[in-house]
Amino acid sequence: MERMSIQVKALQKTGPEAPFEVKIIERREPRADDVVIDIKAAGICHSDIHTIRNEWGEAHFPLTVGHEIAGVVSAVGSDVTKWKVGDRVGVGCLVNSCGECEQCVAGFENNCLRGNVGTYNSNDVDGTITQGGYAEKVVVNERFLCSIPEELDFDVAAPLLCAGITTYSPIARWNVKEGDKVAVMGLGGLGHMGVQIAAAKGAEVTVLSRSLRKAELAKELGAARTLATADEDFFKDHAGEFDFILNTISASIPVDKYLSLLKPHGVMAVVGLPPEKQPLSFGALIGGGKVLTGSNIGGIPETQEMLDFCAKHGLGAMIETVGVNDVDAAYDRVVAGDVQFRVVIDTASFAEAEAV
Repeated sequence: MERMSIQVKALQKTGPEAPFEVKIIERREPRADDVVIDIKAAGICHSDIHTIRNEWGEAHFPLTVGHEIAGVVSAVGSDVTKWKVGDRVGVGCLVNSCGECEQCVAGFENNCLRGNVGTYNSNDVDGTITQGGYAEKVVVNERFLCSIPEELDFDVAAPLLCAGITTYSPIARWNVKEGDKVAVMGLGGLGHMGVQIAAAKGAEVTVLSRSLRKAELAKELGAARTLATADEDFFKDHAGEFDFILNTISASIPVDKYLSLLKPHGVMAVVGLPPEKQPLSFGALIGGGKVLTGSNIGGIPETQEMLDFCAKHGLGAMIETVGVNDVDAAYDRVVAGDVQFRVVIDTASFAEAEAV
């Protein structure tokens, strides 16, 4: 029998300078191991903006982006046993991987040795280009869903599928614990989650920012204090102070100076991705035996662990919601830093939007 695709409304761009338009796109008919999700909320990630504006290379247009997806299961394939209709689920940055290499078997699908499949702008196993979550529905392999706890609303949970796991993973990997002195560089979409997670782990959290403009917000999120890095004697006054630094900055920084803020054997974990190469003297690492490491999202088991942790501790993204007709303007505001702290698309607004 010929398989029929599922037609859904989605936001799509035909090029980096084109506006978003509501289009009808095709989702595949569920395979035996697929799940169909009615999308309730779709977070806007800065990665979406970089991709759609060709800032990370040539994108595959026409393209629908979005890898912070929260919704409800509306159908399952014949072999699916873990999920059922009505389940609250989320999908993050990955929708497939080989499932067989040592990294996949260990639950680190993000590090698949044969190459994973991204939620959008990626070559899928059937040769098509994946289309993301700015849409009414999505069809995903059952292995790449996470359960969203009842304690988390869909709009608050959606950004956790990227911003949440991106900051949770290095904090968990480097065993940030009660009493540790942790610095979070930047209080944006990533930083505001890093502060909450580290504080919930029992750490004493300091936000490092160019100014004290967001000091009160940082305190509300669990930070003990905010320090202004532009102060003349900042690096001298705070040398050797921190056990762990979470660097969420996507701009050039004096790496050596920030490493001087670590205690001996301290760790700086980088999750921000500046477009320029960053200078580094090995002496800044050798002196004190410090660690400079990177981290990129996390595997599916760790993403579930993060969602459960956030639900247990009452954590979530601070958001504002927009309709499907306001996403272009939201992109400009995100780039301008005029958002506090994440924007989420209310996908119910597709109902009133006419496809062109």
